[in-house]
Amino acid sequence: MSPIHDQSYRRYRGGKATPGSSWTVIAWAGLRAMFRKRAFMGLMLFAWLPFIVRAVQIYIASNYPQASMLTPTAQTFREFLEQQDFFVFVVTIYAGAGLIANDRRANALQIYLSKPLMRTEYIGGKAAILFTFLMLVTWLPAMLLLLLQVMFAGSFTFLKANLFLFPAITVASLLQVILATFTMLALSSLSKSSRYVGILYAGIIFFTAAIYAAMLAITGSTSLSWLSLSSNLSQVVDVIFRLKPRYATPWPVSLLVIAGLVALSISVLERRVRGVEVVT
Repeated sequence: MSPIHDQSYRRYRGGKATPGSSWTVIAWAGLRAMFRKRAFMGLMLFAWLPFIVRAVQIYIASNYPQASMLTPTAQTFREFLEQQDFFVFVVTIYAGAGLIANDRRANALQIYLSKPLMRTEYIGGKAAILFTFLMLVTWLPAMLLLLLQVMFAGSFTFLKANLFLFPAITVASLLQVILATFTMLALSSLSKSSRYVGILYAGIIFFTAAIYAAMLAITGSTSLSWLSLSSNLSQVVDVIFRLKPRYATPWPVSLLVIAGLVALSISVLERRVRGVEVVT
């Protein structure tokens, strides 16, 4: 005869997860899933090619005086971040289009939110995935280039003269990454098809640019650059790097458009990411 075990109440002796930390589980699972994709890792490596080119440029300028035309300036780092715009666009679609859309297609959203998981934690975890990858192709290589300049030059002269580059690179990268992250998450929450979400995101970028190009051809003025999403970002980042803005639109207007789009994206996420209410 098998023994009869005591089935009376026992106090739980296991560990408890820290409230508000569940987003890290979602983020880590998403990061690992993307790291397993060879095509995506190839894309990430390809996104670092401009870094290698710029590193070689800085090395030559630091060691060969006759190559003075390659000497880096603050504008060099601005141009590098602008070169990364294409990779930000591709990575945003590849890594972000299915973040919420795939969960909606598999009806996993209801499972997520039926757990002791807050909606903000779910969104935060998904946002952290795309945010991390975009920072890896913008902020990290730009900062490494700045450090390489100091190493190759063997002095802090350039850094002392351009100390503002540290906050400029950080703020510009954050602005670009936050805009791309929340815009893509909002679009991903609207559909169950990641392919449709990717097309929609690309459509918004190219359509707004086309509208501005048409208005520029008609008016001959760049004062309507706020119609283009990418132009607004370029205008604000130019100001962050202490460069002359390239458009006639006041940069606060461009910043307001960016802030409005982020706010709209958060509002869409608040409405679309909901659990199923169970009535008993």
